[in-house]
Amino acid sequence: MAIKARDKRLTVLHVATLNQPIKPNLGYGPIEMVIYNIDKGLHASGHRSIVACSGDSGVAGEHYVTIEKSMGNYWSQDNPEKRKTLNIHLSKAVDRIRMGDIDVIHTHDLKTLEYIYDAVSGMHVPIVMTLHVAAKNYLMEGAFRRWCKPMSSPQVYCIPISEYQKQDYNGLKTGNVVYHGIEVERYPVKRHPDKESYLFTIGRVTRDKGQDKAIEVARKTGSKLIIAGCVQDKAADREFFEELKDSIDLFVDIGKQPVDGNYFEDVIKPLMDCDEQIIYIGEVGSEYKKQWYRHARATLFPIQWGEPFGLVLIESMACGTPVIAFNRGAVPEIMVDGK
Repeated sequence: MAIKARDKRLTVLHVATLNQPIKPNLGYGPIEMVIYNIDKGLHASGHRSIVACSGDSGVAGEHYVTIEKSMGNYWSQDNPEKRKTLNIHLSKAVDRIRMGDIDVIHTHDLKTLEYIYDAVSGMHVPIVMTLHVAAKNYLMEGAFRRWCKPMSSPQVYCIPISEYQKQDYNGLKTGNVVYHGIEVERYPVKRHPDKESYLFTIGRVTRDKGQDKAIEVARKTGSKLIIAGCVQDKAADREFFEELKDSIDLFVDIGKQPVDGNYFEDVIKPLMDCDEQIIYIGEVGSEYKKQWYRHARATLFPIQWGEPFGLVLIESMACGTPVIAFNRGAVPEIMVDGK
């Protein structure tokens, strides 16, 4: 099925996730940030971009509100109340599709794809699904055979975000790889390397992200390490964080100090100059993390799984800060070793 635009202007409906609002300056929300950037880019290019999402979002295109507020976490849908909320969200998205003016539907997870596909397959509206997770994640959810039907349909275009991920979904009909992008002009570039500065690692605090390995690197090299990231309400993540606590020297709430010309002197430099070596600063928003990237000696990415695409890599490099990463997942596609 070919995607055809009316008068060369596409009307795209993005069926968003509910974990976080679709807006800039999120502390954590990689899928939501991708949706935000695509919506903004399509809108700026003259296309009609509609985002079906929570009411606390802030989008560039048209805001089609499905529920009042995002759920605030990457939650499990095993909770009956949350399943109900998701179904309300998807039902309203289908109502919008049935108005008949949508050229392309954009989805980001298989449960959404399945619901949308079953509801609108007779309308023959092309569905694009951006693949965000490893294939094994869907296999572990136990419904892969059920999802094979929509994913193999000529109505559905599955888009991998790296060559590594495309190979991971071997046998699935996928389109060309479309790597994630960011607005590099919004990232402040350092002019000179900070050779005496800190190492920085950021991401959801979980065993897969390897914060324990980052601490090991810092200890062995005698380097100061700043750890940023949220601890989500998942048993495995809470357990991992408890294990890390004995290795962390200082826990700091950096508060809501405005990101202005004094941020380095008021917030970053005091932590650089203090005696504690391993410092956890909690979850930080995008404007804050840009400053932490910018002033770091290097960003550590000690990933413990085959991540399809790590936004941390391109965010850090956009600030002029080199990345030290394990050679796993899509890392060798995004980074050039030694450069």
